[in-house]
Amino acid sequence: MSARRLAKIQPESFAFSKETMKKAQWWIAKYPDDRRQSAVIPVLWLVQKQEGWVSEPAIRAIGDLLGMPYIRVLEVATFYTMFQLEPVGTSALIQVCGTTPCMLRGAGELMKVCEKHIGPRDTVSKDGKFTWQEVECLGACVNAPMAQINDYYYEDLTPESLKAIIEDFAAGKAPRAGSYAGRHSSEPEGGALTLSDPALYDGSAARPIKTLPNAPQKSARGKVEA
Repeated sequence: MSARRLAKIQPESFAFSKETMKKAQWWIAKYPDDRRQSAVIPVLWLVQKQEGWVSEPAIRAIGDLLGMPYIRVLEVATFYTMFQLEPVGTSALIQVCGTTPCMLRGAGELMKVCEKHIGPRDTVSKDGKFTWQEVECLGACVNAPMAQINDYYYEDLTPESLKAIIEDFAAGKAPRAGSYAGRHSSEPEGGALTLSDPALYDGSAARPIKTLPNAPQKSARGKVEA
């Protein structure tokens, strides 16, 4: 794993928004008071959702909130690659999977689209709206090539469909997530080849359950009667 460091340019301060603090307290309340540090990952995530990335002042604020040494918060933030340690685009963070299945299915072409329409990877675009990265396997290999954009998976991508997605985000739209080949979930292209009988799913093949002798019965109002 490559070394992950904080951005060289940092804001002067950080403050939790009211909504972020409310959610952070909700997470903290899930743990005993002497184990409040266990909430560090969800609180880091909340901060990232608020700011778009995790800054050094935010790390210090999280440490103060959780009664946790700053270095411990830093260790967590730098270990997990889901935490962005530098500013990212305000509209879309595009993480293109570059692992073998996606690479064999055209991930390299997707990266060329990103480089052409956004700029160099791991940097914010000139208009401030986009950042793109190459990442390791995101676990959607059957729908390769794919990318995670912000919080959602965009699958079965082509250079043309990714270009259209980027244009939609640039225009302030919310392009749909999921497969761009028209398939449902992880079924084969063209539709499912097995277990295709609708009766398997509509309940028509189910047998009625026999009531056991002396079992409690429900009345018409749904109350259990002896």
